[in-house]
Amino acid sequence: MYSLWQRVRSLRHRFSFGLSERLRWSRGPFHESPALVLRGSSEQAERIAALQSRYQVKFEARLAQATSLNNYEYLDLLDRLWQAAGLAPPRSGVLCDVGCANFCYAAALQAFFRPASLVGVEIEGYRRYRDGHTRIDYAAGYLASLPQARFVVADYAGLDLAADVITAWFPFVTPQAILAWRLPLSLLTPVRLFARVRANLRPGGLFVMANHGLAEAAIAADLCAAAGLSSVGRHVGAGPLNAHRLAPAVLSGWRVELRGPCIPSLETPQSY
Repeated sequence: MYSLWQRVRSLRHRFSFGLSERLRWSRGPFHESPALVLRGSSEQAERIAALQSRYQVKFEARLAQATSLNNYEYLDLLDRLWQAAGLAPPRSGVLCDVGCANFCYAAALQAFFRPASLVGVEIEGYRRYRDGHTRIDYAAGYLASLPQARFVVADYAGLDLAADVITAWFPFVTPQAILAWRLPLSLLTPVRLFARVRANLRPGGLFVMANHGLAEAAIAADLCAAAGLSSVGRHVGAGPLNAHRLAPAVLSGWRVELRGPCIPSLETPQSY
């Protein structure tokens, strides 16, 4: 049950969402001005240098300051999970990212997983920014250097798209979260969403999910279990690249079938 205030906010967001879908406005690809040199603390610089060396990346060479830091943060979370587990990430398959917004972090997913095909799915691909460009414009710019990547405007909950790896960065599982992102409550369908993840995940494939804090992660974990996904471990912590978050990011891995070595539980904030 939703409160009256939540319903009022949802009605307003439904109007905005419907308008953007009808207009489907686009000014063409948008390319950011590269930061070239990043500003930040010495702890951030040290961690970024380690990631640059390990993955041979330099996001700031073609991305703005905020976007570059976002990519390093996501790469850092993925790296710490797999490094602590002592396992190699899955490579060369199809990777699908759920709810990718403008897919500004596609470069981090490419650097870590090196997929043969990278697909970002976003239900509100035509949301307009203050500069007049829309999410699809920004996505076109971010994916310009990734020829194997594409951006799909669709409701993932109804999309048939098989993948070896599916990622979801902070998917909506509570009304507070979806309203904060100015979307209507009618789009809050977590049961359908996680059922679709399971249906699209190939046998032996991996679902990687990030949540805001332990409380939200617990809700998402229940939804995964109800969908028939099995946990293969998680990592909880806050480091120099995500210290801006009010709650630590919780990164977890899930499979339909458990084959071979599993990722152990990595609830070690001290590892940062």
